[in-house]
Amino acid sequence: MALELKKITKLVGGQIHIKPTSLILETGHFNVLLGETGSGKTSLIKMMAGLDPIASGQLLMDGYDVTKYSTQKRQISLVHQFFVNYPHMTVFENIASPLRVAGMAKSEIQGRVEEAADILQLRPMLNRHPHELSGGQQQRTALARAIAKESKAVFLDEPLANLDYKLREELREQLPELFAGRGAVVVYATSEPEEALLLGGETALMQDGVVTQFGTTADIYRNPASLAAAEVFSDPPINQSPVVKSGNMMTMGDVSWEVTDAAAALKDGNYTVAIRPNNILPYSTDEARVSLVGRVGVTELSGSESSAHFAFNGLGWVSLAHGVHQYTIGENHKFYMRPSMCFYFAPDGRLVA
Repeated sequence: MALELKKITKLVGGQIHIKPTSLILETGHFNVLLGETGSGKTSLIKMMAGLDPIASGQLLMDGYDVTKYSTQKRQISLVHQFFVNYPHMTVFENIASPLRVAGMAKSEIQGRVEEAADILQLRPMLNRHPHELSGGQQQRTALARAIAKESKAVFLDEPLANLDYKLREELREQLPELFAGRGAVVVYATSEPEEALLLGGETALMQDGVVTQFGTTADIYRNPASLAAAEVFSDPPINQSPVVKSGNMMTMGDVSWEVTDAAAALKDGNYTVAIRPNNILPYSTDEARVSLVGRVGVTELSGSESSAHFAFNGLGWVSLAHGVHQYTIGENHKFYMRPSMCFYFAPDGRLVA
């Protein structure tokens, strides 16, 4: 089973909202749509699900063109970030609802509902109504409905966004296992790069209605094909600055460092350097050896990590380091960059080293 998008587009008010998009999404792993709010993730899912019309192009499911098929005929399931359950129905009835609409026998419905309920630990709640459930249990009910339906494609549109941290962590770990071996194409939309990395599989990076890169999630993270792709796959935002290469030296304002390997082979000239915040540290190491001085503006402590937003060469940069580090807002602080972790981009945004 595969879901193939062939140059599909979407118009909003006569303007192109989703530019020609071609992807092949397959079973056996998670297919992640990663992008900021407004990048087009939800629009793309609605088009694949048949909820929004496709202006041009084709959508193929297992080789068949379903572009003009209704949502019901596409045999899909859709789980939103909001808890979409029928309030007047019990958990059992909510999970069973699409099976009853399909005219399935009662005995088979019973078996499928109980199996899905067991997988998502909902059996004790089968006779309860949604208002008697926690947010996590309501979302588990929506996921159970998708599993019981045994759809050809399952679309998960930021399904964990409205859950508390602990529940998100639990479900995030369980989701790949829940749909493993079920023969469905699974498409998961998120705005969080960390979530995409944890889910693994394949990722399509989206920005302004365009897929900027598609491939194995870990490979894209390590090798963004463009500055746009690097921007999508970084949270906090990736640090970037104009640089000038001359000989074997790269210069960024009043800071210079020696380049090696692919960067050393670049022609002399102007480029953009980009480096993720976790490679800018508040202390020096053998790798983090290029010294930067920036005025600290905002600091955050999150769990075991400390981040500092600082002004450097007139640009906003971010440092993200393990442990608790002390900063004084409004004062200059030394930071240290790992030059081996720098990406270099040509003026047109292509990755060159």
